[in-house]
Order: sequence, then structure tokens, then C-alpha cells
Amino acid sequence: MTANSNISIKLVRNVPSGTPTIDDFQVETVDAPTKESLKDNQILVRNLYLSCDPFLRGRMTGSRNSYVASFEPGNPIEGFGVGIVEASANPDFSEGDIVTGNRFLWETRFVTNSLGFVKVSSGSGISAGSYLGVLGMPSFTAYVGLISISNPKAGETVLVSAASGAVGQMVVQLAKARGLHVVGLAGSDDKVDFVKSIGADAVINYKTTIDLDAAIKQAAPNGIDIYFENVGGELFDIALKNMNTFGRIAGCGMISQYNATPETAYYIKNIMEIVIKRITISGFVVSDYYTKPDYKNFIQEVSTKFKEGEITYKLDEVVGLENAPQALLDLFEGKNFGKRVVKVSDISDKQ
Repeated sequence: MTANSNISIKLVRNVPSGTPTIDDFQVETVDAPTKESLKDNQILVRNLYLSCDPFLRGRMTGSRNSYVASFEPGNPIEGFGVGIVEASANPDFSEGDIVTGNRFLWETRFVTNSLGFVKVSSGSGISAGSYLGVLGMPSFTAYVGLISISNPKAGETVLVSAASGAVGQMVVQLAKARGLHVVGLAGSDDKVDFVKSIGADAVINYKTTIDLDAAIKQAAPNGIDIYFENVGGELFDIALKNMNTFGRIAGCGMISQYNATPETAYYIKNIMEIVIKRITISGFVVSDYYTKPDYKNFIQEVSTKFKEGEITYKLDEVVGLENAPQALLDLFEGKNFGKRVVKVSDISDKQ
């Protein structure tokens, strides 16, 4: 890659339902933006890390009835990222600033207006990649769902789906710090071991367990007070059977259903449990909370605990922007182990 060329990842077509494939993406080499191309208040950013998140699947559908706009075919993919400013026509940003935000184009370099981009610092135990990981959107999602929405109390039991994932691993650790009994669900023996290592009291491999309902009852003999929902489908149905009266469910996603068609979608059988047990189900979108005190509280608590070694966080790093489409698709088959990011370049690169 030379200084005057860029890799650009674009969506070829909308995929309203079913499973996207690698052919739905196009990897191009295009001319790189230059300092001279900047207009007032624009910045030129070189990507360091890009975030692979399940919600990006929803942006591929072409739907106009969602909380976030769909991608336009022929345009670069866009999402969360961390990058370095290489040139600026905005007095609030300088060359060398590290920035993060949710409008990072999947290109080696890109030019954008600076609205929504935030300067962050690296060093002192916090790397640039940390702003997509331990201090990133999925971790804040864990904080909002568990703390802001579920109002946990010491001694309660929480069931965490996808407990080794980007959100789940933070839910486990925040729950243990508050004295909860934590039961995790994970999809491989390696993931089970990891969830145990970060403090879960019991972990179930839901892919190999013959009777998941019985396994949850054994791991949580006093029932489930809080269910943190990342997966949906049959797991959600079984969780409903095991909820306590006045239980709370925080739903940030249902990845098992993102590629479902009307024929393959899972339909809940235990829905009456919501009424019988007076269960509160709260779906939420984390972007609603960035302007609330919750975000400041999250950064303060988690950064402190991370620097002091009280919280760990597993990044699943794929190297090379050209590998980003497959890195994203792997999420829907559970091939990631931890928070999936794509490393595009190093801070020191002078390409």
C-alpha cells in the first residue's frame, strides 16, 4: 500500500434477509485523499482499528424503518473505529490526534467532517484499540443493560448469553463486582474456560449441552433474576422458563435471528411466562445513553478497574482491512472469540 492508494470496502447490494456472503462486499483500491482536498472543518483520518459489530447486519438490509440508516450499495461500509488524524482543516483537531466515533469509513484513509468524532488518549495502560474494546460501545452496552436498566442487587442471579463475547464478558465482570451469582452461556470449551477465568460462577456450553433447561436449573437453583439477552431464539425461550417472579430482561440484540427468514425464524413458545411471572423486558439502543450521566460513570468505573487489573477484556484481532468483510461475517457463525476488531495500521505507520 502506497501513500496515494487506499483500500475501500463497499456493499455491493442490499441483503434484506438470509445470510450475507463475501460476494455482497467489494474490495477496491482507490486513490487516497490528500491534505489538499480538505475543506473547512474537515479532517483526514487514517484508520487504526475498525469494529465488527452484529448491528451492522441490520444496516445491510436496505430498510428505512430502523434506528440506524441502511448502507447504500456502492458506498463504503461505515461503523465504529479508532484512527489518527493525518491532516486537519478544523482548529479543534491537530495532526497526530487519536480519534474515535461511529462514522468511520471502511477505508485505509478517509476525509470527513469532524461532527461526532472525539479525541482520546492512548498510553498509561489504555491503548488505541481499548476504545473499541474495554472502553468501547459493546462494553458500554453491558453497563447500560446491567446497571442502568436491570438495577442489580447483591445476591441476585444473572444469566448472560454469549458470555465470552464483546458485550457478555463485560456483563460477567460488572455483575461479579456487584456481588451477583453469574451464570454464563458460551459456545465452545475454550470460551467456557475464558468465562470461568473472568469470574463466572457457572458456565454452560449451550452447543454441547443436551438439556439446556436442566443445565440452567442446576447452575441457578434459585432461578434467574436478570437475563442479559444477546442471542434470542431458543435461548431466550428457555431463559423465560427459568426467570423468577419480577425478573428483568435487558435486550441489546438477538444475533441468532439476524439472518433468519420467515421460514427459519424462531417463534417464542413460553411467552405467557412474561405475564405469569410479571417479567419486565427492556429493549434498548446504547446510543440513547451517550449523552446521559451513565456514560461518564461507565468510563470512570471501567477505566479505573481496567488499569488496576480488576477487569480484563479479550480482543479478537483480524489484521488487514481487506479481511474485514469475512471478519464481519464470522460473527454470525460464532467464529469470533471476544470483541472482533480489524487492525488496519499502526500509529507509527507513515504509508
